[in-house]
Amino acid sequence: MGREEQIEEREVLDSIFPEEITDISETEFRISIKLDLPDDVEGEPPVLLLTVRYPEEYPDKAPFLELAAPQNSTPHEFLNVAEDKEQLLQGLEATIEENLGMAMVFTLVSAIKEAAEQLIESRKEAAEKAHEEAILAAEREENKKFHGTPVTRETFLKWREAFLKEMEEARIKEEEEKAAELKKARIKEPVRLTGKQLWQQGLATAGQEDDEDGIPVDEVQKLKVGDS
Repeated sequence: MGREEQIEEREVLDSIFPEEITDISETEFRISIKLDLPDDVEGEPPVLLLTVRYPEEYPDKAPFLELAAPQNSTPHEFLNVAEDKEQLLQGLEATIEENLGMAMVFTLVSAIKEAAEQLIESRKEAAEKAHEEAILAAEREENKKFHGTPVTRETFLKWREAFLKEMEEARIKEEEEKAAELKKARIKEPVRLTGKQLWQQGLATAGQEDDEDGIPVDEVQKLKVGDS
């Protein structure tokens, strides 16, 4: 009875998956399952290879299942068959229990295809959410620059101390700069002699004794040197 149902199911599967099914033996075959992805998911749709082997008691007993990716295929961004196959196969256990006693391979193919596509969709949504949260976190950090620090008594006293210190340092610096400028500008004025003083010292000619305008001492020194 079991073998007859197996042969009958196998013929039906040939009509459903004419290009996707490959025989391995009389009781074992492999079905290629190409996933359908949303338009906003980049990359080639992943392909799953579901190997089915009938036990003698099938369909009263569950078929043996194995899941793999095509050889040399590149894992999809949101699905890695080698890493995800256990999760996908375990997800079929409830479906198998519900369908014991009936041909179930088509139902299992549909279930595993839907589960894989849902896994990709949920991971894509999680990646988008993480990306959005990263952007929001960056924006929050940027906005902190414009909101300032909340003022408390402690922060005010700290600011006041720093402000007074800064003002005192600026005052001292200003005073030092002024003192330096005054020192630089301070030029000793030469002593000027009147005409009478020049006459008394024999340095003036006739007519200069009444001249009250003084002559700088350094000029007098020059005259003395010349006279000698």
